[in-house]
Amino acid sequence: MAVKIRLCRRGSHKRPFYKVVVADSRSPRDGKFIEILGHYDPLLEQDRFKINEVKAREWLLKGAVPTRTVKSMIDKVLI
Repeated sequence: MAVKIRLCRRGSHKRPFYKVVVADSRSPRDGKFIEILGHYDPLLEQDRFKINEVKAREWLLKGAVPTRTVKSMIDKVLI
C-alpha cells in the first residue's frame, strides 16, 4: 500500500480550507484517509498552516511520500 501525505479540500465555494492528511494513494482527494496531521487555510495572512511535527516525522519514517505542496509546508515546520 503506497501512502501519501496530501491535502484534503474542505470549505465552501470560493472559501477553501484544507486538511493535511495521510491517505492511500489510490483513494480520491476528498475520500477516505488514515490520519489527520494538520490544516492549511490559504485565505489567512498569518498562521496559514499548522502541522503536528511528531506525527509528520513518524509517517515520513514509515515511508509516506508528501506531495509537493505538503513537502514545502513540512520543510518550513521541521526547520
